[in-house]
Amino acid sequence: MFIEEGNPSSLSQHLLPISSDQLIEQLNFWQIEYKCFHHIPLMTVKESKLVQGLFLSESEGGGHIKNLFLRDHKKRFLLLVAHQDAFVNLKNLQININVGRLSFGSKESLFNKLGVFPGAVTPFAMINGVKNNIPIYIDKNLQSYKKIYAHPLVNDKTLEIPISELERFFEKIGVIPNWIQL
Repeated sequence: MFIEEGNPSSLSQHLLPISSDQLIEQLNFWQIEYKCFHHIPLMTVKESKLVQGLFLSESEGGGHIKNLFLRDHKKRFLLLVAHQDAFVNLKNLQININVGRLSFGSKESLFNKLGVFPGAVTPFAMINGVKNNIPIYIDKNLQSYKKIYAHPLVNDKTLEIPISELERFFEKIGVIPNWIQL
């Protein structure tokens, strides 16, 4: 079910299957290392670049990402995580990961499958996606960064997290990420 009045900021986190606060509590319980930043709501990579002065720069090892919720022609969904400036050719991607024609998933499907609203798509949404058998594909190039930056299910906070800690999160929720070359 998609809730129309929801927005991707903390103001609507009570509408999510797992709130941002609950996610952060779980990360703390698992002793996963991260740092949380609060900022204005960010809907796009272009908007997020306006606040990236808060974070490690790319030259300092900061990996800034974009997240694409996709579906193939058989309505199988997936999450793709790539560097924010990566060019993603959907035709090449579908060949690379052996799926049919790819397009973007609807906002209703995004909410039903990953439990987030548009503007807050994140690898942390796999805490919901795992229950819906959503595979995650991550650009191998992100492994070269010290830390990456991802929203914790809402778009007015960002978590700085080492890749190794993100992998621990995936392990805790039972997700095996597919590291691919874009």
